[in-house]
Parts: sequence; structure tokens; C-alpha cells
Amino acid sequence: MDWDDAYSNGAYIAGADGFPPRWAKEAAAFRASAGAQEDVAYGAGARQKLDLITPKGAAKGLFVFVHGGYWMAFDKSYWSHLARAAVAQGWAVAVPSYDLAPEVRISDITGQIAEAVTKASAMVEGPIVLAGHSAGGHLVARMICAGVLREEVAQRITRVMPISPVADLRPLMLTAMNEKLHLDAAECEVESPVWQRPRAGVAVTVLVGAQERPVFLDQARWLSEAWGCDRIVAGGKHHFDVIDAFADAQSDVARMLFA
Repeated sequence: MDWDDAYSNGAYIAGADGFPPRWAKEAAAFRASAGAQEDVAYGAGARQKLDLITPKGAAKGLFVFVHGGYWMAFDKSYWSHLARAAVAQGWAVAVPSYDLAPEVRISDITGQIAEAVTKASAMVEGPIVLAGHSAGGHLVARMICAGVLREEVAQRITRVMPISPVADLRPLMLTAMNEKLHLDAAECEVESPVWQRPRAGVAVTVLVGAQERPVFLDQARWLSEAWGCDRIVAGGKHHFDVIDAFADAQSDVARMLFA
């Protein structure tokens, strides 16, 4: 099996190169219109910052969206528009950046997202909902594994939605990406959500597009089976547009998470 091809998304999506500039444009416009509080530091590093977008009036709670990019690409500036549905429903939204491989390992990024969630939780009261896409799906799943978040933060998490998550990291050791990720068997065991148990009482729903690469359909199924949680296979959606539901306050996903 060609593992590099298996985990290549853009090569199988028409117009893939057009998605990132479109995301960046929509995100910038939404940040401006929503009056986002930008570049809130949660750590000492230049990338360890988050944007916070708040609704009018008191927030129902906090939604944290964690971006993907195989832990090697993107930052918070591409994803602000995915706060639209949550803000429209009365939730505050935090969108963090994080350091990227090869400068850090995946386990380091997990720790940074834990710090970002902790920082945002101190700024917004109420329940916490997490969602993340691809590598971000891995990261939000890790937030409800034992020992990642402090108890006073973890106990506020009510829902988690890993979107097209990489839930078992072992196949990535067979890809060229591992020249930057530096994964080994020990880190894969600790960092793969399929080999961990989620916190009791948290509603977990895995979301994946029906038109995604087979390995991502497999990864979503593996996590759903390992955790005994729900899985939604979104018809007609691929790896790049499965996240669109978060920009639509009327979407089924938005109603399920934020209504």
C-alpha cells in the first residue's frame, strides 16, 4: 500500500488549491465583523496564541475549534468563520494556533492545546464544547483522555466532535510525513486516541465526509468503535468541505452542538 497516497487529501479534491485562500478570506471577514479579540497569549511561544470571538450578551458556554494540517501547517487565521454557527447560537469561540512539526513533536502540541483550552476556559464561564478537524480532530480527542487537562477544566467539557480525525497515528510512521513528525511506536501508543479511553460523561460524535479518502473513513470508524461513540458520515462531503457545517447556524451539526 502507498501510504503517502492514502493520506493525500488535496490530490483527490477538485480545486483543492483554492480552499486555503478562500478560508483565509472568509475568516478575516468574520473576525472583523465579529470584533474578535485577537492574539490572546496562552503560552510563551510566538504561535501560542488564540483568537476569542464572543456573542452579544452573556455566552452560553465556550466552543474551541482546533485546526488541522497534519500538525505541520496553517494557523488560527484560516478558521475564524467556522465560529459563525456557534456565535449565532450564543456561544463564545476560541480558535488557537500552535507550534508545528518538525520544531515540536505531536505530544508537545497536545500539551499546547491543553494550555489553550485552559486559557480560554478562564475567560468564558459555562460548559465547553470542542471540535477539531483532521490533526485537530486528534487533538480534541486527546483533551478528554486521562491526564491531559486539569480536572477543573476537563469536568466542564460536555461534547467533543473529532472531524475526520487521525485517531491511530501508527500508519503515519510509514509516510514521508514522518521525516517531520518524528513519530515512534512509543509516542503513537500514548498519542493515539484509539488506544486511550475518553472521559466518562462526555458526548462524543465523530464526523467524517462520505467522499473522503478510505483511510479517513477507516480512522473515523476506528475511533467510533474504540470509544463506543456515534459516527456521522456526511453525504457528498470531502476532507476540505466537511467543516462547512460550522459556518452555517442552520446546519444539523450546529443544532446538535450549540442549540
